[in-house]
Amino acid sequence: MKTISQRIAEELSVPEHKVQAAILLLNEGATVPFIARYRKEVTGGLDDIQLRTLEERLHYLRELDERREVILNNIRTQEKLTPELEASINDAETKTRLEDLYLPYKPKRNSKAKLAKEAGLEPLALALLEDHTLVPEEAAASYINADKEIDTSEKALEGARHILIEKFAEQATLLEDLRAYLFANAKLTSKVIEGKEEKGAKFADYFDSQESLKTIPSHRALALFRGRKIKILRLSLVVEEDDYFKQKIAAYFNIENQDWLLETVDLAWRFKIRTHLEAQLLTQIREKSEAEAIKVFGSNLHDLLLTAPAGQRATIGLDPGLRTGVKVAVVDKTGKLVDTATIFPNPPKKQWQQSIDTLVELARKHQVELISIGNGTGSRETDKLVTELLKAHADLGLYKLVISEAGASVYSASKLASNEFPDVDVSLRGAISIARRLQDPLAELVKIEPKSIGVGQYQHDVNKTQLARALEAVVEDCVNAVGVDLNTASASLLGRVSGLNAGLARNI
Repeated sequence: MKTISQRIAEELSVPEHKVQAAILLLNEGATVPFIARYRKEVTGGLDDIQLRTLEERLHYLRELDERREVILNNIRTQEKLTPELEASINDAETKTRLEDLYLPYKPKRNSKAKLAKEAGLEPLALALLEDHTLVPEEAAASYINADKEIDTSEKALEGARHILIEKFAEQATLLEDLRAYLFANAKLTSKVIEGKEEKGAKFADYFDSQESLKTIPSHRALALFRGRKIKILRLSLVVEEDDYFKQKIAAYFNIENQDWLLETVDLAWRFKIRTHLEAQLLTQIREKSEAEAIKVFGSNLHDLLLTAPAGQRATIGLDPGLRTGVKVAVVDKTGKLVDTATIFPNPPKKQWQQSIDTLVELARKHQVELISIGNGTGSRETDKLVTELLKAHADLGLYKLVISEAGASVYSASKLASNEFPDVDVSLRGAISIARRLQDPLAELVKIEPKSIGVGQYQHDVNKTQLARALEAVVEDCVNAVGVDLNTASASLLGRVSGLNAGLARNI
């Protein structure tokens, strides 16, 4: 059995000692950017891309090995672990293969097959499978046992059939072949659940749709799974060559012309194996789509964090609102808060001109150069207000920009914001964030949990742990690619620098 470091070394095509050195550093808490920059001599020059891949594979393979150990211990406890089975389990390179091998030994509830075995019908089932010359009704006669509620040959055969169906459905190699063929040839279909047409109107494109399982784009797959999750859509796999699977199962057990066994194969496929494989493949597609979506979210976040900064210019931040007013915050060129206000240009107060006058007064007082407008509710009205201000007061030399305010409200109510602005009302903190993220997007956005920044359409549908881990890695890479200004950087930003921890960042 190969070690984790051997497997990763083969996948990355690098010497194993480099992988071992990198794993040791990761175990000690070192970040990928830190290792890539400051420990090149230890890892033999592994770059950040190789290290990110190594980190991801290390996490997966450790989970795989933990599950492998649990499975081996469970089978060992049952006293059914043979050298051959142990070797197969140790050689399993995916979680799917591991679970396939474990199926026959997985503790089961009181299934019909389990009850049939307890009634002593397993020898009958195995005999019928091995000797095709047996007449099922005649072979079953000797297994009639009134004490076990097996009072007819038909009941004995029914129990034997349940045992064989379970056996057919627990062959790892067979399942692997059937799964691969089903994945390559099946179509993913969706149907609207009766009576949900009106409630699920936004899923209308998927009320009766069909697409190749193998090639469906991740965004459409995630839309289908969202529809299923909220009970609007029913998903299933459709495959035309249904007989192929039955023939494959029959051939695996050398069944040719024995009608009773062929009927058992048919039932095993339709009611056991197909259901099992369909559930597995749908899970596989969902996980694959989530992984692709997370990559897109990471790319979007990367672009957002590395948006060109406006630089050190005094800025007014406007957090738009209608009834509750537009929150105003003025920060100087270093990002320090110097003034706040609330204006009410919209109904019900309609203080349009008074709002413009307030902004002009703040701009003159603090020598403001930029106006940053959040793109939330009331953004158009606020943009119109500022446009009118710029025309009427061209002498101020102001420039405006509408920016994403995603995550500003999350930051406003955070402990970090409370510590940074203890005496500022929570409703005004969002305007401060909006002003600062125009000056330096990276420095401000690192204060917000990455998943709250709004970097993808289905980010709330994907695995939260994997998303958080991926987005944190993007933030880490961006900060260390750009660097920070030590004179103005917050503790949040400094804490992302390679080699600095949160405590040291706060002290600086």
